[in-house]
Amino acid sequence: MNNSQQAAQSPLSLTTANYVTDFWNDSCAVDELQYAIANGGVGATTNPSIVLNVLKKELPAWRDTLVRIFNENPTWGEEQIAWKLIEEMGLKGAQLLMPIFDRERGRKGRLSMQTNPAFYRNPEALVEQAVHFNSLAPNVQVKIPVTAAGIPALEEATYRGVTINATVCFTVPQAIAVAEAVERGLKRRAAEGKNCDIFPACTIMVGRLDDWMKVVAQRDGIALTPGYADWAGVATMKKAAAIFKQRGYRARLLSAAYRHHLHWSEFIGGDIILTIPHEWQVLFNNSKVEVKERMQNPVDPKIVAELYDLVPDFRRAYDEDGMTVAEFDDYGATRRTLRGFCDHYHELLSIVRDVMIPNPDKKK
Repeated sequence: MNNSQQAAQSPLSLTTANYVTDFWNDSCAVDELQYAIANGGVGATTNPSIVLNVLKKELPAWRDTLVRIFNENPTWGEEQIAWKLIEEMGLKGAQLLMPIFDRERGRKGRLSMQTNPAFYRNPEALVEQAVHFNSLAPNVQVKIPVTAAGIPALEEATYRGVTINATVCFTVPQAIAVAEAVERGLKRRAAEGKNCDIFPACTIMVGRLDDWMKVVAQRDGIALTPGYADWAGVATMKKAAAIFKQRGYRARLLSAAYRHHLHWSEFIGGDIILTIPHEWQVLFNNSKVEVKERMQNPVDPKIVAELYDLVPDFRRAYDEDGMTVAEFDDYGATRRTLRGFCDHYHELLSIVRDVMIPNPDKKK
């Protein structure tokens, strides 16, 4: 059996070939993206954590690029150099996806590039960076956080023709707020006779919601049935997907932050995107999990009821009106994720700093 035949029969290839479900590579690493494309992947994404991990793994390959950027821009500081590097890393992934983008007429083949996590309170800065990223390549999709400031930024960026991918999102009320913001942006474009043929996405970080349920249970002394917290993200995604379908929202849901195979297997058959890290792709492709439609299968009501009754933050995630937009920034999963993104961003800057200002105490 040749490589193409193996790829065609892999579980992830079957997922994309037999259903409307798509999967993306959760990284812009070239070798990982090539593997994903060979197995049916039709997109890719980045964030500060992903870029940092790629740079750590591939630093020798990117060092010359960093040095070139440094030498070509003698007045730039480390942040400017870091963002130029992020752009070049993203554009390499976008180039690999361009044949898919052209074949699918823009519906697929996109590379998501994330705005600066430090801008999460500044809608104007988010929009400005989103418009800039949108200008870099036709298949760049821009990630904006679902914070109180992010919601108006998502609307404005959509109005300006940016294909967005909402991130730092874990809950049904956040997803609905994103969908409504996109609809407002598209309505404003339509009123001015502008093209509305763009393909926005809204991420739900299902694994990070699971993580938060476990943190809350341990912190607050809640005795959950073993394994039940692993269904929190699945239940939330399925509820959000049903609402999106019923209301005809044009944003497409996307699952991210994988922790176990339920974050793939339970979504097979849904008109959603699965953004899967490389290591999980390999595990899934080598697994015996049957590839069949499960998106329409409801999560066991006993699991939902226990989470709902015992964990207030699950109720906030699961109910349509569980949070107002003003409350998004204070949700535990939001705080944890923003802190992680900012930490990784600053660690990325330190790598750039080491190239700009080498440590004189170390041998060359």
